[in-house]
Amino acid sequence: MEEDTDFKTRFSSLCFITDHIGFHGTIKNSPSDFVVTEIDEQGQLVYKATDGPTYTLSRGLSEPNDFVKKAKLDVQSFSFEERSHQEVSPLMESSDADRCPHSGSEKENAVNYGTSKSKEENVDVLGTLLDERTNELLNQFACDVKKNWNSKTELTGPSPEFSVGRILDKSQRAVLHSCIRQKFPFLITVGKNSEILVRPNLECKELCHLVSEEEAFGFFRYLDAKKENSKFTFKPDTSKDHRRAVHHFVNRKFGNLVETKSFPELSSNAGDPQAVITVRFRGKAHTHRKRSLFECQERKVIYTAFTLCKENMEMFEAIGFLAVQLGVIPSDFTYAGLKDKKAITYQAMVVKKVTPERLKNIEKEMEKKRMKLFNIRSVDDSLRLGQLKGNHFDIVIRNLRNQLNDSENLRERILEAIENVKVKGFVNYYGPQRFGMGSKVHTDQIGLALLKNEMVKAVKLFLTPEDLDDPVNRAKKYFLQTEDAKGTLSLMPEFKVRERVLLESLHRFGVTEEGCVQAWFSLPHSMRLFYVHAYSSKIWNEAASYRLATYGPRVVEGDLVCLDEVVDAEQFTNHKVHLVTNEEESANTYAIHQVVLPVLGYNNQYPRNEVGQWYQERLRRDGLQTCRFKVPALKLNVPGCFRQVLKHPCNVSYKLMEEHDTDLSMEGSHTSEATLSLLISFDLDASCYATICLREIMKHDF
Repeated sequence: MEEDTDFKTRFSSLCFITDHIGFHGTIKNSPSDFVVTEIDEQGQLVYKATDGPTYTLSRGLSEPNDFVKKAKLDVQSFSFEERSHQEVSPLMESSDADRCPHSGSEKENAVNYGTSKSKEENVDVLGTLLDERTNELLNQFACDVKKNWNSKTELTGPSPEFSVGRILDKSQRAVLHSCIRQKFPFLITVGKNSEILVRPNLECKELCHLVSEEEAFGFFRYLDAKKENSKFTFKPDTSKDHRRAVHHFVNRKFGNLVETKSFPELSSNAGDPQAVITVRFRGKAHTHRKRSLFECQERKVIYTAFTLCKENMEMFEAIGFLAVQLGVIPSDFTYAGLKDKKAITYQAMVVKKVTPERLKNIEKEMEKKRMKLFNIRSVDDSLRLGQLKGNHFDIVIRNLRNQLNDSENLRERILEAIENVKVKGFVNYYGPQRFGMGSKVHTDQIGLALLKNEMVKAVKLFLTPEDLDDPVNRAKKYFLQTEDAKGTLSLMPEFKVRERVLLESLHRFGVTEEGCVQAWFSLPHSMRLFYVHAYSSKIWNEAASYRLATYGPRVVEGDLVCLDEVVDAEQFTNHKVHLVTNEEESANTYAIHQVVLPVLGYNNQYPRNEVGQWYQERLRRDGLQTCRFKVPALKLNVPGCFRQVLKHPCNVSYKLMEEHDTDLSMEGSHTSEATLSLLISFDLDASCYATICLREIMKHDF
């Protein structure tokens, strides 16, 4: 493969915070030289976990609502991007194996486009459960949402919401959720510690672009009612392409809950057959009420947690192998953070819809792929990105030697370098693995294309081959030459799950802008977001270098500082950030380790000095001067956050060794410096990169 000169240039331009000389050495001679172990939220190393969970899987900011235990309302949540960290009522995901068996004896109830039978009686209950003022405000909120939709303008801030208030009685909460959604199917309701919040139903809005408002509202009322043995029918449709789009929407959003089919229907005018799309629930409840309640209480989604150990493998590739073996899709796996490829890594994962027994059955098969599964156990919820305290690193640096023209004692240089970084820290750059080091196309290039709504370009960048003659790259090369998605699919190996899912969608919808939008939707939301974040990360790296080159380590007027003493990775936003005044600069009120810079997004503030001006100019150069960091076509909304300019390693320990593992820490040892290796261990906060810390220690780009 050609040398990645762009990467060398990009990282050689990054600056240092310490002024020691450093030393030379090589890292990642083999995966065992670079061992990464996740530190969970309780500060435990995940591979030391026992059969009992040693870390808590947080359920987010709010407690789950009790009403979901009721069978009638055990209905489902919306898509991942709308769910946030709260529990959303309308539709609950469940696998086929989890659903209540159907009775098979009752007649089916057909629900055509329009309102369901129970609409009026549900609406009337609102007046009895809500006081007059709250009812009036709820109606006004609903009118405002509809007015906003009809204006065709996109909201630039967070999604609006209205609080109905706290309802302590569980049964009243359950009825209220259902009544509001039946009366206003273009709204969703969210439970938060006995409080009911109402928000716009963005998926209903999306469906309104495909079908009439009447049909869309009827469909969401049907989903909410979840009436046993019922079905919903859209209006007759002569356009096959349009029917395909409706099928795709319903299956993409609610495929775990319902299934769709097209049936011919005779036109009333000329007897011409037209197709209608019928939707029905995949499972039916028992006819006996008591058993139905019991079954549906048990009918929760299965989550299995485990520790994944992988060697010299990209994380998404590992997930692809697991998904194929378990018969699930990659988005069924959740994790707290991404891990290096050329390393041995241990990380916590959770897979949905898979029992611990099924996961244990594939352990031996996974070992053939250089993966091991530990601590397999049932848990109550999935993981989310950032749900970790940090990572522990055990690293061997080999072939130690002095920098060119440095005649000082090598051991003293190493000690000096390590002590410097312990005291002064390192510039908190995103590491090269964030961008796909060594690849022809870097992840930030794909992210930029997505932000510019260049969907075909983004797909082709994703499928750009490396200079390697293997099945994967031969398939990618064939695609770029022919745009034949079906033919490329036949060439692409089974384990390349992301590529195959993308190609299947391209085969179905075509290599057009709209077809590529659908193709990107076939990948998990977190992966689409990953590429946009990669672009933001690249700009942050450049901004940090500019900030330090312009002002150095002093804190100046217009800088942004974090007021919290403890910063949780990048999870702090505007209200925790303070703009430094002229008086505070003169009084040296703040230190450089408190300075933060924005990671690009629509809800960030920028420094009010030369750094802020730099951000605007930099975005203009990439054609993003008007970008709001939202990609509506892909449902990507990037609010942005802040990242500390400096970080410090914790729990640093080290020793010098010969290649044969002889400890050289004793005084009076006489060995050739060329045979020395350094074993160094340290902890870093989440979202910090060990390669960047080592770069500061060694003053050497890798």
